[in-house]
Amino acid sequence: MGDWGFLSKLLDKVQSHSTSIGKVWLTVLLIFRIMVLGAGLDKVWGDEQSRMVCNINTPGCLNACYDHIFPISHMRFWVLQIIFVATPNLVYLFYVLHVIHRENKLRQRLENQAEKHGVKLPKYTDGNGKVYYKGNLLGCYMFSLIVTILLEAGFLVGQYFLIGLLMPMQLDCNVEPCPSVGLHCFTSRPTEKSIFIVFMLIVACVSLALNIGEIFYLIGRRNVYKARTRSNAVDEMHKLSPTETFC
Repeated sequence: MGDWGFLSKLLDKVQSHSTSIGKVWLTVLLIFRIMVLGAGLDKVWGDEQSRMVCNINTPGCLNACYDHIFPISHMRFWVLQIIFVATPNLVYLFYVLHVIHRENKLRQRLENQAEKHGVKLPKYTDGNGKVYYKGNLLGCYMFSLIVTILLEAGFLVGQYFLIGLLMPMQLDCNVEPCPSVGLHCFTSRPTEKSIFIVFMLIVACVSLALNIGEIFYLIGRRNVYKARTRSNAVDEMHKLSPTETFC
């Protein structure tokens, strides 16, 4: 399956700049998808075609039949799904690192300047490296979530049409060079593979739900922040306005 270490390290950095729901989503991605895919599925699907048996041994028929029923291997489909779903978060990570680097340089420039009046101040981070979700940073994070939701939903639909929701025990093929009638192929360990297909499907649905929940969480937190800012502004106006005493 290859080495997932590099991707895991990058996603671990994303986790430090995500919300609490985003951290749960990354945990689901790292543990229940990448680790399971790398540790267990390689053994389960290693014989998906080599141990498939057909009742007619026409040369090339087995390969043609399997390619007709499953245009893409289950493992390769899930590898592509993980890579595509993780890509928006990696793009967001690079943008966050750019913002942090830019504002750290701005903070150093402010420390070296005696006159700070009229100088642009850091907007998205503080001196401890904490990131605030607002402005362009919030927009980038929301956009990455929307793209992730679309990709996740697209792969769920793609799984339904390309490889199905269960591993069938018997495959009936009617393609060249197979005979037009009487051909039946039988898959290896269909029940075990169906369990893994359902498991990966459930994890994908959980990931999709977490992404949707995180969007509503960010919208709610943004509205609370706006309401608090508006309330503080009103309080400041009351403090600055002259008071009148009536006898």
